Amino acid sequence: MVKHSLQGREWWCLPGGGIEREETPEAAALRELREECCVDGRLIKRTSVVEYGPDDHHFTFFIEIGDQVPVLGHDPEMKEGKQFLADIAWLSLSDLFETNRVYLWTAGLLAIPDFAKEILL
Repeated sequence: MVKHSLQGREWWCLPGGGIEREETPEAAALRELREECCVDGRLIKRTSVVEYGPDDHHFTFFIEIGDQVPVLGHDPEMKEGKQFLADIAWLSLSDLFETNRVYLWTAGLLAIPDFAKEILL
């Protein structure tokens, strides 16, 4: 997960961001993973689509990174000298505040067997 920091607030969420013009949601997910975590991935499947409006959709994907080790990347949309990304870590549900866990439910992570096993135990 990636820790974001903005105006004194911090929160953990999955790597992600906006879809650029002429970019597919799948390509955007792989690009955002590369930017924020410095790893390349292979799409396994889409786990969710949340529609906030006619032109506002949030896609989440299950992506395999093999034995690569993620490291904190950057957000190219931020101005020089400013950083929105604060940390990166592998976290379990017990490591997260409840407000951060809510994001994971909408991300469709129950569709991933290992995640589902962890919470259904």
